[in-house]
Amino acid sequence: MTTYVLTPKLRKILSRPLGVLVAGNEDECNRVLEQVIAKENPTKVILVGDTVSRNATQSGIRADLMIIDNLEKRSRARAYAFESKSKIKTKNAPGMIEAQAREAVKRGMLGGVDLIEVDGEEDLLAIVAVQISPISSLVVYGQPNEGIVLVRVSDAKKAEAQAILGQMEKID
Repeated sequence: MTTYVLTPKLRKILSRPLGVLVAGNEDECNRVLEQVIAKENPTKVILVGDTVSRNATQSGIRADLMIIDNLEKRSRARAYAFESKSKIKTKNAPGMIEAQAREAVKRGMLGGVDLIEVDGEEDLLAIVAVQISPISSLVVYGQPNEGIVLVRVSDAKKAEAQAILGQMEKID
C-alpha cells in the first residue's frame, strides 16, 4: 500500500489549476457550475473541499461524491450538515495521499458512498478523483481567494493526474 508525498517542486506546480479556473464569488461560480452540468451532463460530479461542497449543495447542485475535511483555508469549516445517504471516514495527512484515502475515493466512485470525511487534508485527493473518475466526469475543487476549478475528466487529464502521482515521493 503506497503513500504518495508531495514534493516542494510539485507544490509549486500544483498551485496552478489542473482544469479551468472559474473566477468569482460563490454565486457566480455556482451559476457557471450549474450551466456546465446542464450542458455537458457529466458522468459523475465530484466535489472536493468543504467550501465548494457547501456552496454547491446550498445552490441545489447535486454531486455524486463530496470529499471534505471540515477545514476551510486551514481553519475549522463553517458548520454545515451535508446530506448524504452513506458517509465514510478516512485519514489523509497534509501533503500526502495515503493508501486508505485512495481506497475511500475508489469506493466512493463505485457508488453507494456519497460523502467522504477526511481526518487530515482532502486537497490532494482531487488528483485521485481525476485519475479514477469515469471519462466525462467533472471534478470540482476550490482555488482559494479566486473561485473554483472545473476538471473535465478525459484520457489526457487522467494521464496528467497519473504523471503527477509519478512525480511524488513514494513510501511503501
